[in-house]
Amino acid sequence: MGFFSAHEINPAEIAQTYAGILLPDEEVLTAFKTIRDTVFLTSRRFVLVNVQGLTGSTKDVVSIPYKSIVAFSVESAGTFDLDSDLKLFVTGGVGQIVVKVSRKADPQAILRTLDEQVMGG
Repeated sequence: MGFFSAHEINPAEIAQTYAGILLPDEEVLTAFKTIRDTVFLTSRRFVLVNVQGLTGSTKDVVSIPYKSIVAFSVESAGTFDLDSDLKLFVTGGVGQIVVKVSRKADPQAILRTLDEQVMGG
C-alpha cells in the first residue's frame, strides 16, 4: 500500500466517507490512511482503498471478507524499521497483502481486532 506508512485515523471519519459501501449493520472498527490510500477493518471485512492517477479520481476498492483471511501477522517497528507491517494471507488468488502502519499504532490492538473478526473471538 504505497510508499508511506499509514497512520491511524478516526473510524467515524471513514464510516462517513465510505457510507455508500458499508452495509446497514456494518461498523468500522479501526482505520489507517497514507497520503492517498486508506485501509480499514469493519465488523464484516477488511477494505483497502487504493487511490490511482494524478487527480485521485480513480479508486480501486478491494473488499476482503474475513472468512477469506487464512493467516495474519503484525510486525512491530524496530530500531531501524520505522513502521510496523500488517500482513494478511488471503485465499482466492489474492495472496499476501502488506500494509505499512505507523510505529505509533498499537500492534496488539490490531491483532486483537483481527483475532476477534477472523477467528471469532
